[in-house]
Amino acid sequence: MLIQNKRIAIVGGGPGGLTLARLLQLKGADVKVYERDFNSSVRVQGATLDLHEESGLEALRRAGLIDAFYANYRPEAGKLLVLDKDLNIKLDGHSEEDHDEGRPEIDRGPLRNILLESLKPDTVIWDSQFVSTTPHNDGWKLLFKNGTYAEADILIAADGANSKVRSYLTGIKPIYSGISIVEGNIYHAKENAPELYNILNDGKIFAMGDQKSLILSSKGDGTLSFYTGCKVPEFWVRDSGIDFADKKQVFEWFKKEFGSWHITWQELFASNEVSIVPRPQYHFPLDQQWPTLANLTMIGDAAHRMPPYAGEGVNMTMQDAFELADHLSDDKFPDLQTAIAAFEKQMCARASAVTKMTLEQTEMLHSDDAITKLILLFSGFSGEEEVLGS
Repeated sequence: MLIQNKRIAIVGGGPGGLTLARLLQLKGADVKVYERDFNSSVRVQGATLDLHEESGLEALRRAGLIDAFYANYRPEAGKLLVLDKDLNIKLDGHSEEDHDEGRPEIDRGPLRNILLESLKPDTVIWDSQFVSTTPHNDGWKLLFKNGTYAEADILIAADGANSKVRSYLTGIKPIYSGISIVEGNIYHAKENAPELYNILNDGKIFAMGDQKSLILSSKGDGTLSFYTGCKVPEFWVRDSGIDFADKKQVFEWFKKEFGSWHITWQELFASNEVSIVPRPQYHFPLDQQWPTLANLTMIGDAAHRMPPYAGEGVNMTMQDAFELADHLSDDKFPDLQTAIAAFEKQMCARASAVTKMTLEQTEMLHSDDAITKLILLFSGFSGEEEVLGS
């Protein structure tokens, strides 16, 4: 096997990195995951994840974790309301008695725990924020912010949309999508955003109007996660004058930007129990390619970041994980470089098609007649989860 006696370092302990580590360990590989979080108890932010049959769920089957997934998933989380800016219901998925379970939902925290518990002890090295790497003995020497070092024969970037490892493989830069998100998490939402919590009813909300979007999702711990989506210049976060660490300033921006929307939406920012992060949305070129190396590759958002408006993020990275694990352990390839080249070709073709579709849906959700287009889109599919989320 190509990876026999090879030390593999995965930078990033998100769903992709952890899934890859599990799959490689099942094949007998020597794997370490280097994660920037201080420990496994750090709160996992972000919306719920809907896993797709051919990608996220397939990865869990191959990892032997599908039963653990179904013991922790949330059947009601995928039920969807489409609202206009005045809270009028335009599509009511909550009323469906037979909800489509083809794309079941799970919170990020439970998914991470399932993956962590499947790994060998001490696989994840916590408090390891990647700083740099240098070639070393036909492999790599990694430096972390805490001053520690690690050595590996193969390095795999799974460190997300702002990957620092990616630059060692390619200089291709991301392209701004035209949309910036303000992401928030309201803790104890039943008390801190009671009207929206009741409307949400453990599911999801898509609201569109004025070429803007609000997307809300519930979490099993009582948190309400949300994204605002607005058409703004690329450097709006920097140039707006808003201190996004100051919740009052962000609230004032929201009241102005969404001033024509129903006052109930202001519950998103009214509480002190809310965390806020601005996120300009980027994507990589549809035709991106890079020279293949024999000991370095990447998966997930590090390889193919894109906006979240097609629900493909976590699914793409988990599919990357099982495809890369298969390639690295397939004896039909004469060497690692050939195996990685075949993986990257397959991944880039798949990512190009999904990125194109995602950009089309991003534009649709922020158009003048977004609600009409969204309902028409739903009418062509079997489940509402075709749009947004993970």
